[in-house]
Amino acid sequence: MENTKEIHDLIVTDNIPSILEFKEIIRDIATNPNVVALKERVQHNNKSRYYHCLCVSYYTYCICKKLKLDYISAARGAMLHDFYYYDWRDKNVENQKKFHAFRHPRIALNNASDLFELNNIEKDIILKHMWPLTIKLPSYKESYIVTLVDKYCATYELFKNFKK
Repeated sequence: MENTKEIHDLIVTDNIPSILEFKEIIRDIATNPNVVALKERVQHNNKSRYYHCLCVSYYTYCICKKLKLDYISAARGAMLHDFYYYDWRDKNVENQKKFHAFRHPRIALNNASDLFELNNIEKDIILKHMWPLTIKLPSYKESYIVTLVDKYCATYELFKNFKK
C-alpha cells in the first residue's frame, strides 16, 4: 500500500506550478514574431499550432516541476517542438503528409536553432518528440515527458469535437 502522505505531497504541495513563472520562462519564445505566426497555422481540429505548442509546454512545465526535473528547458523545448511553417495537409505538395511525422522534428529544430540559443535538453525534446516514429530514443526524462504530453494533447484536440 502506498504511503498516503507521499501521495498527498505529490498532489497537494506549497510549490504549485505558477502560470506567471511559466509565462516568464517562455516569454521570448511566445512573443517572437515567427512563433506568433503559428497562430495562423491549423494543427488539430481548428486549433492553431501555437495553441497546441502552448498546451504541450504548460503541461510539460507542470509535470517536470512536480518531478523536480529541468522544467525550464522542458517548457522551452516543448514550446518549440512543432516550430515549422508549412501546412502538412497541403495536397499540392507531393509526399508532404506522407513523410511529415518523420521530417518535421528536424525542420523544427533547424528553425528554432536559427532564432534561439538551445541547450541539449531543448534540442533533444524538439528532435525526438515524435518517438517512437523517430527511432532514436530520447536522451532525457524531460524529452519522454514532452513525447507523452504531445500525444495526449494531440489526441485531446482531435477527439474534443466528437462529443458535439
